[in-house]
Amino acid sequence: MNLNLPKHSANNAPQTLTDVHQVTIIGANGSGKSRFCNQIMNDYAPKAFRLSALRAFFPSDTANALPGSIDDIFNRYNHSTQLIEGHADTEYDRLNYIMLYDEFTNLMNFKAHKLMDENLDFPKTKLDTVIRVWQEIFPKNKVLRENGKLLFANDSGSDRYSQLKLSDGENAVLYYVGAVLYAMPEAVILVDDPETFIHRSITNILWNIIEELRPDCTFIYNTHDLDFASSRLFSHTIWVKAFDAENITWDYQIIEKGKELDDSLYLEILGTRKPVLFVEGDSIHSIDSRLYQLIFPEYTVKPLGSCNKVIETVRSFNSLEKLHHLDSWGIVDRDRRTNEEVRYLRNKKILVPNVAEVENILMLEGVIRAVARHNHKNEHDIVSKVKKAVLQMWSRELREQALQHVRHRVKHLVEIRIDMRFRNINALENHLTELIDEIKPRAMYEEICREFHIIEAELNYGKILQVFNQKTILSESNVAQLCGYKNKEEYIRGINNILKSNSKDADAIRKSIKACFGINDNQTPIIN
Repeated sequence: MNLNLPKHSANNAPQTLTDVHQVTIIGANGSGKSRFCNQIMNDYAPKAFRLSALRAFFPSDTANALPGSIDDIFNRYNHSTQLIEGHADTEYDRLNYIMLYDEFTNLMNFKAHKLMDENLDFPKTKLDTVIRVWQEIFPKNKVLRENGKLLFANDSGSDRYSQLKLSDGENAVLYYVGAVLYAMPEAVILVDDPETFIHRSITNILWNIIEELRPDCTFIYNTHDLDFASSRLFSHTIWVKAFDAENITWDYQIIEKGKELDDSLYLEILGTRKPVLFVEGDSIHSIDSRLYQLIFPEYTVKPLGSCNKVIETVRSFNSLEKLHHLDSWGIVDRDRRTNEEVRYLRNKKILVPNVAEVENILMLEGVIRAVARHNHKNEHDIVSKVKKAVLQMWSRELREQALQHVRHRVKHLVEIRIDMRFRNINALENHLTELIDEIKPRAMYEEICREFHIIEAELNYGKILQVFNQKTILSESNVAQLCGYKNKEEYIRGINNILKSNSKDADAIRKSIKACFGINDNQTPIIN
């Protein structure tokens, strides 16, 4: 089809792409890329169909108002039948209900015709297609239909589990494939962040398959991922540079098919020439990104969710350093990692603090003292009371913590031992039988308990923070109230506000936290 683009700032007129099936839209944050996409959707409203896995998986009070959207189809089904539940929290839930309802009605229709002795082919439903593609993407898994629900299992059919236990990536594949099948004929399908939740190894395969399912449609991808943009070999790429709100026009450039995205474009998309610091959590609910933006203002801090995502992204980003010329680091919680694991990560430019998790960073003695001084409290008295409370928590939970450390180490060792070749199943069974004697989990547990009792006897507060994984430590230590705050949330906001002030107390907090990461006064991470 021919696709009319929004008005260009240069001539206040729209541009047209001819004979287009794929369009990839890229641009820096704040460039007007989202408004650009919204304008296309408005212009093609009768045929507009929008997908976002990030939006689809979370409850929302505002439904997708586009006619023909998943929400619109669900509402129409809901008003026309009693066979579908009247409420579904997310767009993803509504899609599942639609597919199962269509499955049910097709089977009922088939049965009715069979009872009348009519010759009718067994119906092929959208759910059949979704299952086929999902099993093609994840060949070691099966999808089962039982009692009106979808169940999942390994290729042997054992260990059945519900969709609740699927990974975000597995759910995303179900969502994208299913939703696209419900797009109206010759739809303009806009996909926001098509790489979200999808592992890099299957992203291109998935979207190639989906495009083949709907050759009548035009796919528009709104993405920040330049690797994905480059993978769309037959796509027109549109680089949105700026938005003129007064005239409702955009400065954008159409990049020829097959042309590589150059270095300047990469930097523009990234939106900064500062080095990048990838961290765990998200930008809204997590402590990590809010804190580290204030501790490391010389970096662009990017939250990625899981620690594995941080590690993989740092590796990938640094492998492309010749393209973007930016330094890239990551931060992950220490959790229960051994010293060897920590050294390995630090050598891969992944910073690991000398405390178990981000909550413990806010329990560092230097941080508590700085907050107490800022609020005109007795820092020595507060530190003494906090240490006493943490020591009591540690004594009470010592054995449980030791068990969790053993579990982590055993899991790590088993993964290493299993990741080898075996001649036959007997060799694998013999190896598994010998693992317990080889790993000696009870001896490991007893040794860790001895180490932890030494920490307890020595009243070693710093060492407790290093090995103590306990999310309630901020609340149970009473540090917030002792420092003059109502609760831990106010304590965290208080620390962030101090850091924003750039006062002596802010410098003290920043220095204490950086030292926890092994960073010296010259801002250089110490790798050891």
